[in-house]
Amino acid sequence: MSEENSSRSIAAVERAMDVLLLFGRSGRADLGVTEIAQELHITKAVVHRILTALRNRDLVLADPVTRRYALGPAAISLGRAYLARTDLRTMAAPELRRLAAQCGETATLSIRRGDTRLYVDQVVPQQELRIEVALGIPYPLHAGSSSKVVLAFMPEREIEEYLSRHELEPITDRTVTDPAKLRKELTAIRRRGYATSTGEREGGSVSAAAPVLGHDGHVLAALSVAGPQSRFKPRMAECVPLLMAAAERISAEFGHRPGTG
Repeated sequence: MSEENSSRSIAAVERAMDVLLLFGRSGRADLGVTEIAQELHITKAVVHRILTALRNRDLVLADPVTRRYALGPAAISLGRAYLARTDLRTMAAPELRRLAAQCGETATLSIRRGDTRLYVDQVVPQQELRIEVALGIPYPLHAGSSSKVVLAFMPEREIEEYLSRHELEPITDRTVTDPAKLRKELTAIRRRGYATSTGEREGGSVSAAAPVLGHDGHVLAALSVAGPQSRFKPRMAECVPLLMAAAERISAEFGHRPGTG
């Protein structure tokens, strides 16, 4: 194959990948030929050729009525294969270590389990006075920064269902127990992208948490930094940007892009 033909073949493959990736990041269930052409700045004729090739390999499916296209079973199986080999703890571990080193405080990873949240990993700094958490113990979703950031980034319907099922029992005298006050705080958390807590779950501790989001914008986990109130509270503001950047990097590993959730 000549160098010119080789370059054309590579360009064609790149355009086909661009079309396929557009389905993944668009946030829409299906796409039309015109939308794809406009989004990628290529002609409709080229889009038709690419979609035909992708259909032949079950990477996209066409609706005969609407003439719109959606990801096909082959594309979905690729996504499942990727997710099957991604382990949240393994992927988050380098970020936990970096965060603990940067902030000099305990970095934790939490996941949701039904109406609770539990720690699944932590990195504890070499400090005489430090925060350590119990892994695998369920905590309610209304107390503490990790819990609140998980709750805040759940779909609105699930938040309301949680509040209707549970009394907001106090864990400490700083726990938010008023549903109206909690709803207001959850709105603020979603707006700024992180949650904070001062002694809401454990007296004398201060923490900040940011969400780890999946490709669809749904919350997968919470990344947190926590320390003794006397030491960490004055430094929390400088650690929050580091925390959010770490959470964004983990989210990107799961296919999340800014603006998708």
